[in-house]
Amino acid sequence: MIRIVNRRISLGVVIGSRAFFNPAPCIDARTQILAQLAKLGVEAILLPVDATENGAVQSIPDAKLYADHFKAHRDQIDGLVICLPNFGDEIAIAELINRTRLNVPILLQASNDELDKVDVHSRRDAFCGKLSVANNFWQYGVPFTETTSHTCDIDSDEFLGDLDRFARVCRTVRGLTSARVGAIGARTGPFQTMRFSEKLLQQSGITVVTADLSELMAAAEAIRDDDGDLVSGLERIRNYGRIPGHIRDNQVQKQAKWTLAVNRWIDENECDASAIQCWRSLQDNFGCATCLTMSMMGEDLMPSACEVDVMGSVSMYALTLAAGAPAAILDWNNNYADHVDKCVCTHCGNYPKSFLGETPEVGELDVLGEVIGREKCFGAVKGKVQPGDMTYFRLSSDDRNGMLKCYLGEGEFTDDPFGMDGGIAVTKVERLRELMRFVTQNGFEHHVAMVRGYHADVVHEAVSRYLRWPSYHHNGTPEPQLFFPNRK
Repeated sequence: MIRIVNRRISLGVVIGSRAFFNPAPCIDARTQILAQLAKLGVEAILLPVDATENGAVQSIPDAKLYADHFKAHRDQIDGLVICLPNFGDEIAIAELINRTRLNVPILLQASNDELDKVDVHSRRDAFCGKLSVANNFWQYGVPFTETTSHTCDIDSDEFLGDLDRFARVCRTVRGLTSARVGAIGARTGPFQTMRFSEKLLQQSGITVVTADLSELMAAAEAIRDDDGDLVSGLERIRNYGRIPGHIRDNQVQKQAKWTLAVNRWIDENECDASAIQCWRSLQDNFGCATCLTMSMMGEDLMPSACEVDVMGSVSMYALTLAAGAPAAILDWNNNYADHVDKCVCTHCGNYPKSFLGETPEVGELDVLGEVIGREKCFGAVKGKVQPGDMTYFRLSSDDRNGMLKCYLGEGEFTDDPFGMDGGIAVTKVERLRELMRFVTQNGFEHHVAMVRGYHADVVHEAVSRYLRWPSYHHNGTPEPQLFFPNRK
């Protein structure tokens, strides 16, 4: 199967026009938008230029043609880009959207007028036309995404950036609304904080597939030593990081069998992400950790959360879709001395190696190893996350209020030292104590997903505008709100 995260994005393209405006910009707009999408590797879906006058949608018959074409490509289209090189025909655009009913994100662009070209033969009036189309979208209840500026040139770098962000929004929405998450094992007993609602997830199109941990352990035990997939899996493990010399070959092989069993189950059940009961039944009854398994799946853009944190795995998946890069699950874990905007985020050893930013050590779990014996705990990925920009995100199911809710923001990983074992990320977030107050007062878990780079705007647009999840953007600029006077 080709997973959404690895799939080429396809966008339907519409050039909107009003018939009595200069038609030349329509042809130019078509050429320019196709060139911009090609730069991003995005496939454009639209009718041939001669299917309508000037290749534009400017009448009900044009809208019907495009609606039929888009419906024929329903399974392929991830979003729609509507370009208004002139005022545009609001009725034609509204009818097109209403007839297709694709329920995908929409990017609405309007072109700039030029000061020396506003005569009756050259003017565009797209500044005004965009307001008319947007008003119709409001009437029809159609959400859409804005460009950075109200009007912009289609061939500009600014609009190229808008297209890139929009393609990521489309991938995030498509991925989340069709996600399949594997839950392997029972919720870790001591952690009631990992409770969640499958039914609330299903309302957003997210399906949870479950498996008993014993089924996967039995599958791992049944793998023959000469299995070809096992041989290649062993090679990958040995090349994945530095394995200390005291680790025995049978420990590595046991880890490889567990990883192969999990990967086969994930493929058989077409899962996009997973959450695994990582302690301590697996160590006691099979004899290895699962951190390395989760780390390698994350590196392959199939995020996996520990402690059967299904909501955490969905959070990781959202970041992976937005960034196109491996995400990790971390604890908000330690203060950093008296630095109010710094903390230490950790987990035992499940970070993807490119998330760490350095070649990790692949060794044994430290804390659990001290309790039950390190020989049962091989498979922990250890290292310190290297400095750089990051985005954090957490989705939670609020059963008391019958909804999914989330928070997100941006910060940075620092190069500050910290002498703890495992996976360490010294993290800086502006107004961190304010964020922690929000987390504690709104019932969020101690786990948080993070990814390298700044992608909060993409995730926020996807989950708030299109999935309609209540969201708190810690670093975001609040959108202007209507003021309702207190009338008596």
